[in-house]
Amino acid sequence: MEQEGLFGDAPSPAAPAVPAGALAGAGDEYAGQPLAVRMRPRTLDEIIGQQHLLDGGAPLRRLVEEDQPMALVLWGPPGTGKTTLAYVVSRATQRRFVELSAVTAGVKDVRNVVDGARRELVRSGVGTVLFVDEVHRFSKTQQDALLPGVENRWVSLVAATTENPYFSLISPLLSRSLLLTLEPLTEESVSDVIHRALTEERGLGGAVTITDDAHEHLVRLAGGDARRALTYLEAAAGAVAGQDDAAITVDVAEKAVDRAAVRYDRDGDQHYDVTSAMIKSIRGSDVDAGLHYLARMAEAGEDPKFLARRLVILASEDIGMADPTALQTAVAAAQAVQLIGWPEAQITLAQAVIALALAPKSNSVVKAIGAAVGDVRDGRAGAVPPHLRDSHYAGSKSLGHGTTYAYAHDDPRGVVRQQYAPDTVADARYYEPGTRGAERDYAERYERLRAIIRGDAD
Repeated sequence: MEQEGLFGDAPSPAAPAVPAGALAGAGDEYAGQPLAVRMRPRTLDEIIGQQHLLDGGAPLRRLVEEDQPMALVLWGPPGTGKTTLAYVVSRATQRRFVELSAVTAGVKDVRNVVDGARRELVRSGVGTVLFVDEVHRFSKTQQDALLPGVENRWVSLVAATTENPYFSLISPLLSRSLLLTLEPLTEESVSDVIHRALTEERGLGGAVTITDDAHEHLVRLAGGDARRALTYLEAAAGAVAGQDDAAITVDVAEKAVDRAAVRYDRDGDQHYDVTSAMIKSIRGSDVDAGLHYLARMAEAGEDPKFLARRLVILASEDIGMADPTALQTAVAAAQAVQLIGWPEAQITLAQAVIALALAPKSNSVVKAIGAAVGDVRDGRAGAVPPHLRDSHYAGSKSLGHGTTYAYAHDDPRGVVRQQYAPDTVADARYYEPGTRGAERDYAERYERLRAIIRGDAD
């Protein structure tokens, strides 16, 4: 069973949610509905974000405007508008809207909806948009039950998933569908969502205000999830309902959603200070301090790709050959950030922080490339020895190119005596192995190979 609440949807707010119309001039139409439901876009033009799907000529807009039967798979993280897009498609095309949750629906439910859609299409000519949420939870048999409706266009299927559909959906269903990828909303888009909810009559209708700091706090907590942003905003608005000065401050927002505001300026000193502290803590092998600074940046809404890049750099800069697998760990973490997204990726980044902090440390790689670059910049970039030059073109032999090259694989040891570096740096030593971790073994091998290559071996 999956653990809930750790990195899932927003926790239950401490403050009561504001009733529809209690702060705004909303009428009975919105009574009792959560703010996220009331603010759901009704047309394509009201949707905030996902412009790559909605701009003129984009596939989704074209399908809607041309009123074509369709089968769509919407793949993206929570709160990016998958349900909203299905609802808007239904409204824009004047089709019936039927929603199934893959968590609770079975094969019989799917067949009943498809059969009902077919009968309605024959009787009245009205099509049906079938929205299947969490479609990746459907078994192969349940997904098979969708195929007749899609194949015969009895339904316009809109299937939503947070998991890679190439792994979670059967090939026949995926091949009959247009796959659209939704991205997490930008901070600007989430900010627009909050502003619209504050001002529109179906939202809070201007009955509350919000300070800039509190607004920024809610945007960061949302993590690109519009539904979460509206849930937090509703909780904060409920906390000031009935007050003379209904203003949402940082203190109000912290109490309403039970999450402290992290003071962190990603464009200023704090960004660089906290990043520097995390790197130096890992370099100093303090696991707990490294995790603390990672958590601070994660909670403040730092770009996870930035955090992953810093760990990849650190793996070579501060660990290097002392534990070559550290780079593999950091690169895997960076790839996982791209694959699974936020907030779950913070678990992977935390694993990388722990592994890198515990790894033996060496800066020999940094010093080695620094010394080599220094020689090149000082003009010590001599001519390539003739026996190493390209010998695959006509006339190269007459120039002596490659004629005396010794092929390393011809030697039982796999290494031969031969000059590889230019004369200007023939005796240079750039790599100075350390004495920690795996580098002890590499140091011995380095000296043995260097002696053979330069003719110093016994």
